[in-house]
Amino acid sequence: MKQIYKITYPTNKIYIGKDSVGSHRYFGSPDLYLINKDFENLPKEVQMDYTVRKEILWESETATERELAEKEIEFIRKYQSNNPEIGYNQWPRFKTDQK
Repeated sequence: MKQIYKITYPTNKIYIGKDSVGSHRYFGSPDLYLINKDFENLPKEVQMDYTVRKEILWESETATERELAEKEIEFIRKYQSNNPEIGYNQWPRFKTDQK
């Protein structure tokens, strides 16, 4: 099962990713440096006890890898998760006229 998912971190920023096999344990590959940098600004009690949420936004049993990749970009743009103020996706590059 191919899926597009949204991860929400306690920093209130998001990451949109794709999964070709529908693994419940897969949380993508956002830049850990960026996440760790934001975590440093959270209160200590949040750093010690937090929840990361994974939402499945779209899934297909028949989509090709190309269709999956196109869908991922569509959702990155829809949620603006490539905007550094909103999310951790670094590609495609965010353009201020993207809104």
